[in-house]
Amino acid sequence: MSGNDGDRVAAIDCGTNSIRLLVADRSGSDRNGAERSGGDRGGDGLTDVVRRMEIVRLGEGVDRTGMLAPQAIERTRVALVDYAEQIRALGATKVRMVATSASRDAGNAADFRAMVLDVLGVPPEVISGDEEAQLSFAGAVAGLPADLAAPYLVVDIGGGSTEFVVGTDRAESAVSVNIGCVRMTERHLRADPPTAEQVAAAEADIGAVVEGALATVAADRARTLVGLAGSVTTVAGIALDLPEYRPERIHHARIGRDRIAEISARLLGETHDERMAIPVMHPGRADVIGAGALILRIIADRTGLSPVVASEHDILDGIALSI
Repeated sequence: MSGNDGDRVAAIDCGTNSIRLLVADRSGSDRNGAERSGGDRGGDGLTDVVRRMEIVRLGEGVDRTGMLAPQAIERTRVALVDYAEQIRALGATKVRMVATSASRDAGNAADFRAMVLDVLGVPPEVISGDEEAQLSFAGAVAGLPADLAAPYLVVDIGGGSTEFVVGTDRAESAVSVNIGCVRMTERHLRADPPTAEQVAAAEADIGAVVEGALATVAADRARTLVGLAGSVTTVAGIALDLPEYRPERIHHARIGRDRIAEISARLLGETHDERMAIPVMHPGRADVIGAGALILRIIADRTGLSPVVASEHDILDGIALSI
């Protein structure tokens, strides 16, 4: 990748459910002629040029088979080709792609790695859960409002895993656990809508893992709960009753535990078509949002922290800041 100067970077986060792109200018630099998307929502030292997200469901079936499905790799390749073209057109000089839970778990990760190298020109970094947590924390705490008390508990609810991180200016303790909206949907919530028995099984599974994670990071010292990723921001959009997905309204919105519980129960009781009709719902998220909302509700309940602060800054910002 080539560009005119060295201050424009491209970050790609390839998770279990989605692949996302951030092209940003570092240190607040702003080159003439840049086409902006979504305003300046980057973390400290970042100015957004463009943000994009595609649902590719790379982790489809990984929990069951241990392998990345060929069709899932192909969906990801198509999205990545488009991203690579935009990165070149915008002149980003440095690119970092991070691949998370699905790529850690898969037995055929080498096929995925070869595809990325061919399309993007740089290999994906299949990072550990601990590094994933560190990057998520760095992105999340950049620019938090001053009235939010530290230490922070940052939870990043992904498709295959959820990261728990506690810290103040930097991450001090972190753990990644194998609960996520795709993994829990495939494992438990298979009916449309899920049966009461399926929801109870998912709740028991999630609850046990959350208890262990909270103990591992000593979450009882945290004073503010910050939630990241699409499950959290979608719940926030529903709580705000937005007529469409509005990231500038969702970013740093504060949602109480009772409201999260109401939304979780609603989503788990609705059919796929009913969830699709929600104005803020991304079509690729409608079948897994019930599990994501349930994970968020259980975390909020077990920590006792309220409200949850939704953040549009997450691992993608952390990747860009790390370049």
